[in-house]
Amino acid sequence: MAQGKIIKVAGSLIVAEGMSSARMFDVVRVSKHRLIGEILELRGDQASIQVYEETSGLGPGEPVESTGAPLSLELGPGLIESIFDGIQRPLNRIRERAGDRITRGIEESALNREREWDFVPQVQAGDEVRHGDILGSVQETAVVSHKIMLPKGLDGTVKSIHQGNARVTDTICVVEGKDGKEHQVTMMQRWPVRTGRPYQEKLSPKNPMITGQRVIDTLFPIASGGVAAIPGPFGSGKTVVQHQLAKWAEADIIVYVGCGERGNEMTDVLKEFPELHDPRTGETLMKRTVLIANTSDMPVAAREASIYTGITIAEYFRDMGYSVAIMADSTSRWAEALREMSGRLEEMPGEEGYPAYLSSRIAEFYERAGQVICLGSDGRRGAISAIGAVSPPGGDISEPVSQATLRIVKVFWGLSAQLAYRRHFPAIDWLLSYSLYSDNLAEWFTDHVSPEWNELRLKTMTILQDESELEEIVRLVGTDALGWRDRLTMEVARSIREDYLHQNAFDEIDTYTSLTKQYRMLRLILDFAEKGQQALDSGANLSEVINLPVRERIGRAKYIPEDNLAMFDDIESELATQANALINRGGL
Repeated sequence: MAQGKIIKVAGSLIVAEGMSSARMFDVVRVSKHRLIGEILELRGDQASIQVYEETSGLGPGEPVESTGAPLSLELGPGLIESIFDGIQRPLNRIRERAGDRITRGIEESALNREREWDFVPQVQAGDEVRHGDILGSVQETAVVSHKIMLPKGLDGTVKSIHQGNARVTDTICVVEGKDGKEHQVTMMQRWPVRTGRPYQEKLSPKNPMITGQRVIDTLFPIASGGVAAIPGPFGSGKTVVQHQLAKWAEADIIVYVGCGERGNEMTDVLKEFPELHDPRTGETLMKRTVLIANTSDMPVAAREASIYTGITIAEYFRDMGYSVAIMADSTSRWAEALREMSGRLEEMPGEEGYPAYLSSRIAEFYERAGQVICLGSDGRRGAISAIGAVSPPGGDISEPVSQATLRIVKVFWGLSAQLAYRRHFPAIDWLLSYSLYSDNLAEWFTDHVSPEWNELRLKTMTILQDESELEEIVRLVGTDALGWRDRLTMEVARSIREDYLHQNAFDEIDTYTSLTKQYRMLRLILDFAEKGQQALDSGANLSEVINLPVRERIGRAKYIPEDNLAMFDDIESELATQANALINRGGL
Protein backbone atom coordinates (compact mmCIF):
# COMPACT_ATOMS: atom_id res chain seq x y z
CA MET A 1 0.00 0.00 0.00
CA ALA A 2 1.25 3.47 -0.93
CA GLN A 3 2.37 5.82 1.85
CA GLY A 4 2.68 9.50 1.00
CA LYS A 5 2.36 12.96 2.46
CA ILE A 6 0.31 16.06 1.68
CA ILE A 7 1.96 18.83 -0.35
CA LYS A 8 -1.14 20.91 -1.19
CA VAL A 9 -4.63 21.48 0.20
CA ALA A 10 -7.33 23.17 -1.92
CA GLY A 11 -10.67 22.79 -0.18
CA SER A 12 -11.85 19.19 -0.50
CA LEU A 13 -9.00 18.44 -2.95
CA ILE A 14 -5.56 17.56 -1.64
CA VAL A 15 -2.38 16.64 -3.51
CA ALA A 16 -0.02 14.05 -2.02
CA GLU A 17 3.42 12.92 -3.13
CA GLY A 18 5.06 9.53 -2.74
CA MET A 19 2.03 7.77 -4.20
CA SER A 20 3.67 6.09 -7.21
CA SER A 21 2.32 2.63 -6.31
CA ALA A 22 -1.30 3.90 -5.92
CA ARG A 23 -4.00 3.41 -8.54
CA MET A 24 -6.86 5.50 -9.87
CA PHE A 25 -9.97 5.55 -7.66
CA ASP A 26 -8.17 3.87 -4.73
CA VAL A 27 -9.58 4.88 -1.36
CA VAL A 28 -7.08 6.60 0.90
CA ARG A 29 -6.91 7.66 4.55
CA VAL A 30 -5.69 11.22 5.05
CA SER A 31 -3.81 12.63 8.09
CA LYS A 32 -3.94 11.42 11.68
CA HIS A 33 -7.73 11.99 11.57
CA ARG A 34 -7.95 9.19 8.96
CA LEU A 35 -10.29 11.17 6.71
CA ILE A 36 -11.63 9.08 3.84
CA GLY A 37 -10.75 10.14 0.28
CA GLU A 38 -10.50 8.83 -3.29
CA ILE A 39 -7.76 9.26 -5.87
CA LEU A 40 -8.96 11.24 -8.90
CA GLU A 41 -5.73 11.90 -10.77
CA LEU A 42 -2.18 10.55 -10.87
CA ARG A 43 0.84 12.49 -12.20
CA GLY A 44 4.16 10.76 -11.58
CA ASP A 45 4.28 10.06 -7.86
CA GLN A 46 1.71 12.77 -7.10
CA ALA A 47 -1.95 11.93 -6.52
CA SER A 48 -4.89 14.34 -6.51
CA ILE A 49 -7.39 13.14 -3.92
CA GLN A 50 -10.96 14.22 -3.26
CA VAL A 51 -11.68 14.04 0.45
CA TYR A 52 -15.21 13.10 1.49
CA GLU A 53 -14.96 14.98 4.79
CA GLU A 54 -14.17 18.49 6.04
CA THR A 55 -10.50 19.32 5.37
CA SER A 56 -10.10 22.37 7.62
CA GLY A 57 -6.92 22.18 9.70
CA LEU A 58 -5.04 19.95 7.26
CA GLY A 59 -1.62 21.08 6.10
CA PRO A 60 1.44 19.95 4.10
CA GLY A 61 3.46 17.10 5.52
CA GLU A 62 0.59 15.12 6.99
CA PRO A 63 0.46 11.40 6.07
CA VAL A 64 -1.66 9.82 3.36
CA GLU A 65 -2.17 6.05 3.22
CA SER A 66 -3.77 4.14 0.34
CA THR A 67 -6.02 1.17 1.17
CA GLY A 68 -5.28 -0.39 -2.23
CA ALA A 69 -8.99 -0.83 -3.01
CA PRO A 70 -11.60 1.33 -4.78
CA LEU A 71 -14.60 2.89 -3.02
CA SER A 72 -16.85 -0.12 -2.37
CA LEU A 73 -20.15 -0.82 -0.66
CA GLU A 74 -21.09 -3.47 1.85
CA LEU A 75 -24.07 -5.36 0.42
CA GLY A 76 -26.10 -7.71 2.58
CA PRO A 77 -28.95 -7.89 5.12
CA GLY A 78 -29.47 -4.60 6.92
CA LEU A 79 -29.70 -2.31 3.89
CA ILE A 80 -33.50 -1.95 3.95
CA GLU A 81 -34.77 0.76 6.36
CA SER A 82 -31.23 2.15 6.67
CA ILE A 83 -30.24 5.77 6.18
CA PHE A 84 -26.75 6.22 4.73
CA ASP A 85 -24.71 9.21 3.68
CA GLY A 86 -23.11 9.49 0.23
CA ILE A 87 -20.33 6.99 1.03
CA GLN A 88 -22.55 4.49 2.90
CA ARG A 89 -21.85 5.55 6.45
CA PRO A 90 -24.90 4.62 8.58
CA LEU A 91 -26.22 7.94 9.87
CA ASN A 92 -28.43 6.43 12.57
CA ARG A 93 -25.58 4.56 14.27
CA ILE A 94 -23.18 7.50 13.83
CA ARG A 95 -25.73 9.76 15.55
CA GLU A 96 -25.91 7.35 18.48
CA ARG A 97 -22.10 7.49 18.80
CA ALA A 98 -21.29 11.11 17.95
CA GLY A 99 -24.47 13.22 18.05
CA ASP A 100 -26.19 15.22 15.34
CA ARG A 101 -23.02 16.18 13.43
CA ILE A 102 -20.75 13.63 11.74
CA THR A 103 -17.39 13.62 13.52
CA ARG A 104 -14.40 13.85 11.19
CA GLY A 105 -12.66 10.55 10.60
CA ILE A 106 -15.34 8.52 12.31
CA GLU A 107 -15.33 4.89 11.16
CA GLU A 108 -18.50 2.84 11.32
CA SER A 109 -19.26 -0.27 9.28
CA ALA A 110 -22.21 0.14 6.91
CA LEU A 111 -23.84 -3.13 7.98
CA ASN A 112 -24.36 -4.00 11.63
CA ARG A 113 -21.79 -6.64 12.57
CA GLU A 114 -23.56 -7.66 15.78
CA ARG A 115 -27.11 -8.26 14.57
CA GLU A 116 -28.07 -11.85 13.83
CA TRP A 117 -30.31 -12.88 10.93
CA ASP A 118 -32.27 -16.09 10.48
CA PHE A 119 -30.74 -17.66 7.36
CA VAL A 120 -32.94 -20.18 5.51
CA PRO A 121 -30.92 -22.24 2.97
CA GLN A 122 -32.20 -23.08 -0.52
CA VAL A 123 -29.36 -25.41 -1.49
CA GLN A 124 -27.84 -28.43 0.21
CA ALA A 125 -24.46 -30.13 0.41
CA GLY A 126 -23.51 -31.69 -2.92
CA ASP A 127 -25.41 -29.22 -5.10
CA GLU A 128 -23.62 -27.71 -8.07
CA VAL A 129 -23.82 -23.89 -7.94
CA ARG A 130 -22.68 -21.07 -10.20
CA HIS A 131 -22.13 -17.41 -9.49
CA GLY A 132 -25.39 -15.54 -9.06
CA ASP A 133 -27.28 -18.59 -7.72
CA ILE A 134 -29.38 -18.01 -4.61
CA LEU A 135 -27.97 -19.92 -1.63
CA GLY A 136 -30.73 -18.97 0.78
CA SER A 137 -32.72 -16.06 2.13
CA VAL A 138 -33.20 -13.83 5.14
CA GLN A 139 -36.51 -12.17 6.00
CA GLU A 140 -35.03 -8.68 6.27
CA THR A 141 -38.33 -6.87 6.90
CA ALA A 142 -41.97 -7.93 6.93
CA VAL A 143 -42.13 -7.33 3.15
CA VAL A 144 -38.59 -7.97 1.82
CA SER A 145 -37.00 -11.39 1.57
CA HIS A 146 -33.27 -10.76 1.17
CA LYS A 147 -31.72 -13.33 -1.20
CA ILE A 148 -28.13 -14.36 -0.45
CA MET A 149 -26.35 -14.89 -3.78
CA LEU A 150 -23.10 -16.65 -4.66
CA PRO A 151 -20.50 -13.94 -5.47
CA LYS A 152 -19.29 -13.37 -9.02
CA GLY A 153 -16.45 -15.58 -10.21
CA LEU A 154 -17.20 -18.49 -7.88
CA ASP A 155 -18.59 -21.74 -9.34
CA GLY A 156 -18.40 -25.14 -7.72
CA THR A 157 -19.99 -27.65 -5.33
CA VAL A 158 -21.61 -26.89 -1.98
CA LYS A 159 -19.60 -28.64 0.75
CA SER A 160 -21.66 -27.35 3.70
CA ILE A 161 -24.53 -24.93 4.25
CA HIS A 162 -25.59 -23.17 7.46
CA GLN A 163 -29.13 -22.90 8.78
CA GLY A 164 -30.37 -20.55 11.50
CA ASN A 165 -29.05 -17.37 13.06
CA ALA A 166 -25.86 -15.82 11.70
CA ARG A 167 -24.18 -12.43 11.41
CA VAL A 168 -23.29 -10.87 8.08
CA THR A 169 -19.62 -11.77 8.55
CA ASP A 170 -20.25 -15.40 9.54
CA THR A 171 -19.67 -18.19 7.03
CA ILE A 172 -23.01 -19.54 5.82
CA CYS A 173 -21.73 -21.72 2.99
CA VAL A 174 -18.52 -23.49 2.00
CA VAL A 175 -18.08 -24.00 -1.74
CA GLU A 176 -15.43 -26.16 -3.38
CA GLY A 177 -14.42 -24.23 -6.47
CA LYS A 178 -13.34 -25.52 -9.87
CA ASP A 179 -9.76 -25.08 -8.69
CA GLY A 180 -10.32 -27.64 -5.89
CA LYS A 181 -9.99 -25.03 -3.15
CA GLU A 182 -12.65 -24.40 -0.54
CA HIS A 183 -14.16 -20.91 -0.43
CA GLN A 184 -16.06 -19.54 2.55
CA VAL A 185 -19.14 -17.47 1.66
CA THR A 186 -20.69 -14.92 4.03
CA MET A 187 -24.00 -13.07 3.78
CA MET A 188 -22.12 -9.85 2.96
CA GLN A 189 -20.31 -9.01 -0.26
CA ARG A 190 -18.43 -5.88 -1.32
CA TRP A 191 -18.76 -4.14 -4.68
CA PRO A 192 -16.97 -1.09 -6.17
CA VAL A 193 -19.50 1.70 -6.73
CA ARG A 194 -18.17 2.88 -10.10
CA THR A 195 -18.47 -0.57 -11.69
CA GLY A 196 -21.86 -1.81 -12.83
CA ARG A 197 -22.90 -5.22 -11.51
CA PRO A 198 -22.99 -7.91 -14.22
CA TYR A 199 -26.04 -9.68 -15.66
CA GLN A 200 -26.74 -12.27 -18.37
CA GLU A 201 -28.76 -10.18 -20.81
CA LYS A 202 -30.39 -6.77 -21.03
CA LEU A 203 -33.98 -6.86 -22.25
CA SER A 204 -36.05 -4.43 -24.26
CA PRO A 205 -38.69 -2.79 -22.03
CA LYS A 206 -42.17 -4.09 -22.86
CA ASN A 207 -44.16 -3.53 -19.65
CA PRO A 208 -45.06 -0.18 -18.06
CA MET A 209 -44.20 0.74 -14.49
CA ILE A 210 -47.68 1.70 -13.27
CA THR A 211 -47.53 4.77 -11.02
CA GLY A 212 -51.20 5.53 -10.34
CA GLN A 213 -50.59 9.12 -11.48
CA ARG A 214 -52.98 9.77 -14.38
CA VAL A 215 -50.90 12.29 -16.31
CA ILE A 216 -47.98 9.86 -16.28
CA ASP A 217 -49.69 6.52 -16.91
CA THR A 218 -52.02 7.87 -19.60
CA LEU A 219 -49.99 10.45 -21.49
CA PHE A 220 -46.31 9.88 -20.66
CA PRO A 221 -45.80 6.30 -19.38
CA ILE A 222 -42.48 4.94 -18.20
CA ALA A 223 -41.45 1.35 -18.83
CA SER A 224 -40.36 -0.99 -16.07
CA GLY A 225 -36.60 -0.67 -16.38
CA GLY A 226 -36.94 2.72 -18.05
CA VAL A 227 -35.30 6.06 -17.36
CA ALA A 228 -37.04 9.39 -16.82
CA ALA A 229 -36.11 12.97 -15.96
CA ILE A 230 -38.18 15.53 -14.05
CA PRO A 231 -36.80 19.00 -14.84
CA GLY A 232 -38.48 21.98 -13.26
CA PRO A 233 -37.82 25.30 -11.54
CA PHE A 234 -37.89 25.86 -7.80
CA GLY A 235 -41.31 25.22 -6.27
CA SER A 236 -42.78 23.32 -9.22
CA GLY A 237 -43.19 20.08 -7.29
CA LYS A 238 -40.26 17.81 -8.30
CA THR A 239 -39.91 16.37 -4.81
CA VAL A 240 -43.68 15.85 -4.41
CA VAL A 241 -43.81 13.93 -7.71
CA GLN A 242 -40.91 11.74 -6.60
CA HIS A 243 -42.59 11.08 -3.25
CA GLN A 244 -45.77 10.01 -5.07
CA LEU A 245 -43.77 7.72 -7.35
CA ALA A 246 -41.91 6.23 -4.37
CA LYS A 247 -45.21 5.51 -2.64
CA TRP A 248 -47.31 4.26 -5.54
CA ALA A 249 -45.01 3.06 -8.35
CA GLU A 250 -45.11 -0.65 -9.19
CA ALA A 251 -41.71 -1.42 -7.66
CA ASP A 252 -40.62 -3.89 -4.98
CA ILE A 253 -37.75 -1.79 -3.62
CA ILE A 254 -37.30 1.99 -3.45
CA VAL A 255 -33.86 3.64 -3.32
CA TYR A 256 -34.17 7.37 -2.64
CA VAL A 257 -31.04 9.48 -3.10
CA GLY A 258 -31.15 13.01 -1.69
CA CYS A 259 -28.16 14.45 -3.52
CA GLY A 260 -27.27 17.96 -2.40
CA GLU A 261 -30.85 18.86 -1.48
CA ARG A 262 -31.77 21.34 1.24
CA GLY A 263 -31.62 19.87 4.73
CA ASN A 264 -35.26 20.65 5.52
CA GLU A 265 -36.44 18.75 2.41
CA MET A 266 -34.36 15.73 3.36
CA THR A 267 -35.70 15.98 6.91
CA ASP A 268 -39.24 15.79 5.53
CA VAL A 269 -38.33 12.59 3.66
CA LEU A 270 -36.70 11.05 6.72
CA LYS A 271 -39.76 11.84 8.82
CA GLU A 272 -42.45 10.99 6.29
CA PHE A 273 -41.22 7.68 4.84
CA PRO A 274 -41.24 5.81 8.20
CA GLU A 275 -44.82 7.04 8.76
CA LEU A 276 -46.27 6.69 5.25
CA HIS A 277 -48.67 3.79 4.90
CA ASP A 278 -47.53 1.59 2.02
CA PRO A 279 -50.63 0.58 0.02
CA ARG A 280 -48.79 -2.35 -1.60
CA THR A 281 -47.90 -4.09 1.66
CA GLY A 282 -49.94 -2.54 4.48
CA GLU A 283 -46.69 -1.71 6.31
CA THR A 284 -44.81 1.59 6.37
CA LEU A 285 -42.98 2.63 3.21
CA MET A 286 -39.59 2.31 4.95
CA LYS A 287 -40.03 -1.47 5.09
CA ARG A 288 -38.92 -1.61 1.43
CA THR A 289 -36.84 1.59 1.17
CA VAL A 290 -33.16 2.51 1.36
CA LEU A 291 -32.39 6.21 1.90
CA ILE A 292 -29.16 7.94 0.84
CA ALA A 293 -29.03 11.36 2.52
CA ASN A 294 -26.40 13.83 1.34
CA THR A 295 -27.60 17.36 2.07
CA SER A 296 -26.19 20.56 0.59
CA ASP A 297 -24.16 21.34 3.73
CA MET A 298 -22.31 18.01 3.61
CA PRO A 299 -18.90 17.84 1.86
CA VAL A 300 -19.33 18.28 -1.88
CA ALA A 301 -17.13 15.31 -2.77
CA ALA A 302 -19.45 12.87 -0.99
CA ARG A 303 -22.32 14.32 -3.01
CA GLU A 304 -20.57 13.16 -6.17
CA ALA A 305 -20.31 9.63 -4.75
CA SER A 306 -23.92 9.43 -3.52
CA ILE A 307 -25.40 8.75 -6.97
CA TYR A 308 -23.06 5.77 -7.47
CA THR A 309 -23.86 4.48 -3.99
CA GLY A 310 -27.58 4.57 -4.77
CA ILE A 311 -27.39 2.86 -8.16
CA THR A 312 -25.08 0.10 -6.82
CA ILE A 313 -27.56 -0.73 -4.04
CA ALA A 314 -30.35 -0.72 -6.65
CA GLU A 315 -28.37 -3.16 -8.84
CA TYR A 316 -27.84 -5.47 -5.86
CA PHE A 317 -31.59 -5.81 -5.25
CA ARG A 318 -32.21 -6.07 -9.00
CA ASP A 319 -29.90 -9.11 -9.03
CA MET A 320 -32.24 -10.80 -6.54
CA GLY A 321 -35.02 -10.56 -9.13
CA TYR A 322 -36.73 -7.48 -7.72
CA SER A 323 -38.11 -4.48 -9.55
CA VAL A 324 -36.33 -1.43 -8.13
CA ALA A 325 -37.13 2.26 -8.52
CA ILE A 326 -34.31 4.70 -7.80
CA MET A 327 -35.14 8.37 -7.26
CA ALA A 328 -32.23 10.80 -7.61
CA ASP A 329 -33.03 14.27 -6.26
CA SER A 330 -31.33 16.06 -7.82
CA THR A 331 -28.78 15.26 -10.51
CA SER A 332 -28.15 19.01 -10.97
CA ARG A 333 -26.56 19.18 -7.50
CA TRP A 334 -24.48 16.14 -8.41
CA ALA A 335 -23.32 17.89 -11.60
CA GLU A 336 -22.41 20.95 -9.53
CA ALA A 337 -20.20 18.72 -7.37
CA LEU A 338 -18.52 17.42 -10.55
CA ARG A 339 -17.95 21.01 -11.67
CA GLU A 340 -16.42 22.02 -8.36
CA MET A 341 -14.05 19.06 -8.24
CA SER A 342 -13.12 19.56 -11.91
CA GLY A 343 -12.26 23.19 -11.16
CA ARG A 344 -10.05 22.22 -8.24
CA LEU A 345 -8.27 19.70 -10.52
CA GLU A 346 -7.65 22.60 -12.94
CA GLU A 347 -9.23 20.67 -15.83
CA MET A 348 -10.25 22.47 -19.00
CA PRO A 349 -13.86 23.60 -18.41
CA GLY A 350 -16.67 22.89 -20.82
CA GLU A 351 -19.96 24.73 -21.24
CA GLU A 352 -20.88 26.90 -18.21
CA GLY A 353 -17.84 25.59 -16.36
CA TYR A 354 -19.02 21.97 -16.24
CA PRO A 355 -16.35 19.36 -17.05
CA ALA A 356 -16.12 18.11 -20.62
CA TYR A 357 -17.09 14.61 -19.43
CA LEU A 358 -20.42 15.73 -17.90
CA SER A 359 -22.52 14.00 -20.59
CA SER A 360 -20.64 10.71 -20.32
CA ARG A 361 -20.97 10.67 -16.50
CA ILE A 362 -24.72 11.28 -16.70
CA ALA A 363 -25.00 8.54 -19.34
CA GLU A 364 -23.01 6.13 -17.14
CA PHE A 365 -25.58 6.59 -14.35
CA TYR A 366 -28.72 6.17 -16.45
CA GLU A 367 -27.31 3.29 -18.50
CA ARG A 368 -27.07 1.21 -15.34
CA ALA A 369 -30.89 1.11 -15.26
CA GLY A 370 -32.83 -1.43 -17.32
CA GLN A 371 -34.58 -4.78 -17.25
CA VAL A 372 -32.22 -7.75 -17.22
CA ILE A 373 -31.94 -11.51 -16.92
CA CYS A 374 -29.88 -11.88 -13.75
CA LEU A 375 -26.85 -14.09 -13.21
CA GLY A 376 -27.68 -17.55 -11.91
CA SER A 377 -29.21 -20.72 -13.28
CA ASP A 378 -32.87 -19.90 -12.50
CA GLY A 379 -33.23 -17.20 -15.20
CA ARG A 380 -34.87 -14.71 -12.83
CA ARG A 381 -35.50 -11.19 -14.07
CA GLY A 382 -34.93 -7.89 -12.33
CA ALA A 383 -35.38 -4.26 -13.30
CA ILE A 384 -34.15 -0.82 -12.28
CA SER A 385 -36.25 2.21 -13.21
CA ALA A 386 -34.25 5.41 -12.74
CA ILE A 387 -36.02 8.73 -12.21
CA GLY A 388 -33.80 11.77 -11.86
CA ALA A 389 -34.91 15.25 -10.87
CA VAL A 390 -33.12 18.12 -12.60
CA SER A 391 -33.08 21.62 -11.11
CA PRO A 392 -32.06 24.00 -13.92
CA PRO A 393 -31.25 27.53 -12.73
CA GLY A 394 -34.29 29.71 -13.36
CA GLY A 395 -36.10 26.77 -14.95
CA ASP A 396 -34.05 27.11 -18.15
CA ILE A 397 -33.79 23.60 -19.58
CA SER A 398 -31.37 24.76 -22.27
CA GLU A 399 -28.55 24.60 -19.69
CA PRO A 400 -25.97 21.76 -19.99
CA VAL A 401 -27.23 19.35 -17.29
CA SER A 402 -30.80 19.32 -18.62
CA GLN A 403 -29.66 18.93 -22.21
CA ALA A 404 -27.20 16.14 -21.40
CA THR A 405 -29.95 14.35 -19.47
CA LEU A 406 -32.50 14.71 -22.26
CA ARG A 407 -30.10 13.06 -24.70
CA ILE A 408 -30.09 9.95 -22.50
CA VAL A 409 -33.55 9.53 -20.97
CA LYS A 410 -36.62 8.40 -22.87
CA VAL A 411 -39.25 10.05 -20.66
CA PHE A 412 -39.35 13.78 -20.00
CA TRP A 413 -41.82 15.02 -17.39
CA GLY A 414 -41.34 18.77 -17.75
CA LEU A 415 -42.70 20.65 -14.75
CA SER A 416 -44.26 24.06 -15.23
CA ALA A 417 -44.01 26.85 -12.66
CA GLN A 418 -47.13 28.38 -14.22
CA LEU A 419 -49.16 25.23 -13.53
CA ALA A 420 -47.77 25.04 -9.99
CA TYR A 421 -48.75 28.68 -9.29
CA ARG A 422 -52.29 27.79 -10.49
CA ARG A 423 -52.26 24.94 -7.93
CA HIS A 424 -52.41 22.30 -10.67
CA PHE A 425 -50.53 19.24 -9.42
CA PRO A 426 -48.76 17.22 -10.65
CA ALA A 427 -47.50 20.28 -12.55
CA ILE A 428 -46.38 18.20 -15.55
CA ASP A 429 -46.77 20.30 -18.69
CA TRP A 430 -48.55 18.13 -21.28
CA LEU A 431 -47.35 20.34 -24.16
CA LEU A 432 -43.69 20.11 -23.11
CA SER A 433 -43.39 16.51 -21.90
CA TYR A 434 -42.97 13.32 -23.90
CA SER A 435 -42.43 9.56 -23.57
CA LEU A 436 -40.52 7.54 -26.15
CA TYR A 437 -41.85 4.31 -24.58
CA SER A 438 -45.44 4.94 -25.73
CA ASP A 439 -45.12 2.91 -28.95
CA ASN A 440 -43.34 0.02 -27.18
CA LEU A 441 -46.04 -0.14 -24.51
CA ALA A 442 -49.05 0.30 -26.83
CA GLU A 443 -49.54 -3.44 -27.26
CA TRP A 444 -49.43 -4.02 -23.48
CA PHE A 445 -52.10 -1.37 -22.85
CA THR A 446 -54.26 -2.84 -25.61
CA ASP A 447 -54.01 -6.35 -24.14
CA HIS A 448 -54.26 -5.49 -20.45
CA VAL A 449 -56.49 -2.39 -20.26
CA SER A 450 -58.60 -1.89 -23.39
CA PRO A 451 -58.31 -2.01 -27.19
CA GLU A 452 -59.52 1.62 -27.09
CA TRP A 453 -56.74 2.83 -24.76
CA ASN A 454 -54.26 4.11 -27.34
CA GLU A 455 -57.02 5.77 -29.40
CA LEU A 456 -58.34 7.58 -26.29
CA ARG A 457 -54.81 8.70 -25.39
CA LEU A 458 -54.30 10.13 -28.89
CA LYS A 459 -57.66 11.96 -28.80
CA THR A 460 -56.78 13.44 -25.40
CA MET A 461 -53.43 14.80 -26.61
CA THR A 462 -55.11 16.21 -29.75
CA ILE A 463 -57.73 18.07 -27.70
CA LEU A 464 -55.09 19.54 -25.37
CA GLN A 465 -52.99 20.70 -28.34
CA ASP A 466 -56.08 22.17 -30.05
CA GLU A 467 -56.87 24.07 -26.85
CA SER A 468 -53.39 25.62 -26.87
CA GLU A 469 -53.90 26.89 -30.43
CA LEU A 470 -57.41 28.19 -29.66
CA GLU A 471 -56.14 30.05 -26.59
CA GLU A 472 -53.88 32.08 -28.88
CA ILE A 473 -56.97 33.23 -30.83
CA VAL A 474 -58.89 33.99 -27.62
CA ARG A 475 -56.04 36.13 -26.29
CA LEU A 476 -56.01 38.13 -29.54
CA VAL A 477 -59.72 38.61 -30.36
CA GLY A 478 -61.73 37.07 -27.49
CA THR A 479 -63.93 34.00 -27.03
CA ASP A 480 -66.73 35.33 -29.22
CA ALA A 481 -64.54 34.82 -32.30
CA LEU A 482 -64.74 31.04 -31.82
CA GLY A 483 -67.47 28.83 -33.20
CA TRP A 484 -69.47 26.55 -30.94
CA ARG A 485 -67.49 23.46 -31.90
CA ASP A 486 -64.22 25.16 -30.91
CA ARG A 487 -65.72 26.46 -27.69
CA LEU A 488 -66.90 22.94 -26.84
CA THR A 489 -63.34 21.70 -27.54
CA MET A 490 -62.02 24.23 -25.03
CA GLU A 491 -64.61 23.13 -22.47
CA VAL A 492 -63.66 19.46 -22.94
CA ALA A 493 -59.96 20.38 -22.62
CA ARG A 494 -60.77 22.19 -19.34
CA SER A 495 -62.52 19.05 -18.12
CA ILE A 496 -59.48 16.92 -19.06
CA ARG A 497 -57.17 19.32 -17.21
CA GLU A 498 -59.23 19.83 -14.08
CA ASP A 499 -61.16 16.58 -13.76
CA TYR A 500 -58.53 14.16 -15.07
CA LEU A 501 -54.95 15.46 -15.10
CA HIS A 502 -55.24 17.36 -11.81
CA GLN A 503 -54.71 14.87 -8.97
CA ASN A 504 -54.81 15.50 -5.22
CA ALA A 505 -51.92 13.73 -3.48
CA PHE A 506 -53.53 14.32 -0.09
CA ASP A 507 -56.93 12.77 -0.89
CA GLU A 508 -56.98 9.08 0.04
CA ILE A 509 -59.00 8.15 -3.06
CA ASP A 510 -57.62 10.56 -5.65
CA THR A 511 -53.95 10.05 -4.72
CA TYR A 512 -53.85 6.78 -6.70
CA THR A 513 -55.85 5.72 -9.77
CA SER A 514 -55.73 2.22 -11.24
CA LEU A 515 -55.47 1.79 -15.01
CA THR A 516 -59.03 0.48 -15.16
CA LYS A 517 -60.37 3.58 -13.42
CA GLN A 518 -58.18 5.84 -15.62
CA TYR A 519 -59.70 4.21 -18.70
CA ARG A 520 -63.26 4.65 -17.40
CA MET A 521 -62.66 8.30 -16.44
CA LEU A 522 -61.09 9.18 -19.78
CA ARG A 523 -63.75 7.38 -21.80
CA LEU A 524 -66.45 9.26 -19.86
CA ILE A 525 -64.96 12.69 -20.69
CA LEU A 526 -64.39 11.82 -24.35
CA ASP A 527 -67.89 10.33 -24.65
CA PHE A 528 -69.23 13.68 -23.47
CA ALA A 529 -67.09 15.42 -26.13
CA GLU A 530 -68.40 13.13 -28.88
CA LYS A 531 -72.06 13.35 -27.86
CA GLY A 532 -71.74 17.09 -27.33
CA GLN A 533 -70.53 17.57 -30.91
CA GLN A 534 -73.41 15.40 -32.16
CA ALA A 535 -75.87 17.58 -30.22
CA LEU A 536 -74.39 20.75 -31.73
CA ASP A 537 -74.57 19.22 -35.21
CA SER A 538 -78.26 18.45 -34.66
CA GLY A 539 -79.00 22.06 -33.69
CA ALA A 540 -78.66 22.07 -29.88
CA ASN A 541 -77.48 25.17 -28.06
CA LEU A 542 -73.88 25.27 -26.72
CA SER A 543 -74.97 26.31 -23.23
CA GLU A 544 -77.36 23.36 -23.06
CA VAL A 545 -74.53 20.97 -23.91
CA ILE A 546 -72.08 22.50 -21.44
CA ASN A 547 -74.68 22.64 -18.65
CA LEU A 548 -75.90 19.06 -18.88
CA PRO A 549 -76.67 17.95 -15.28
CA VAL A 550 -74.42 14.89 -15.66
CA ARG A 551 -71.34 17.16 -15.99
CA GLU A 552 -71.07 17.46 -12.21
CA ARG A 553 -70.95 13.69 -11.81
CA ILE A 554 -68.29 13.46 -14.54
CA GLY A 555 -66.19 16.06 -12.69
CA ARG A 556 -66.44 14.11 -9.42
CA ALA A 557 -65.72 10.69 -10.96
CA LYS A 558 -62.12 10.91 -9.71
CA TYR A 559 -63.45 10.41 -6.16
CA ILE A 560 -65.19 7.11 -6.96
CA PRO A 561 -63.50 4.38 -4.84
CA GLU A 562 -61.62 1.62 -6.66
CA ASP A 563 -63.99 -1.01 -5.24
CA ASN A 564 -67.08 0.76 -6.63
CA LEU A 565 -66.22 1.29 -10.31
CA ALA A 566 -69.70 0.07 -11.28
CA MET A 567 -70.79 3.67 -10.60
CA PHE A 568 -69.26 4.55 -13.98
CA ASP A 569 -71.94 2.45 -15.70
CA ASP A 570 -74.60 4.60 -14.03
CA ILE A 571 -72.89 7.86 -15.09
CA GLU A 572 -72.44 6.62 -18.68
CA SER A 573 -76.12 5.68 -18.81
CA GLU A 574 -77.14 9.12 -17.48
CA LEU A 575 -74.86 10.85 -20.01
CA ALA A 576 -76.36 8.84 -22.90
CA THR A 577 -79.92 9.64 -21.77
CA GLN A 578 -79.35 13.39 -21.39
CA ALA A 579 -77.25 13.73 -24.55
CA ASN A 580 -79.68 11.74 -26.68
CA ALA A 581 -82.55 13.90 -25.45
CA LEU A 582 -80.64 16.96 -26.72
CA ILE A 583 -79.74 15.31 -30.01
CA ASN A 584 -83.27 14.14 -30.71
CA ARG A 585 -84.80 17.47 -29.72
CA GLY A 586 -82.27 19.41 -31.81
CA GLY A 587 -82.99 17.27 -34.84
CA LEU A 588 -86.74 17.97 -34.91
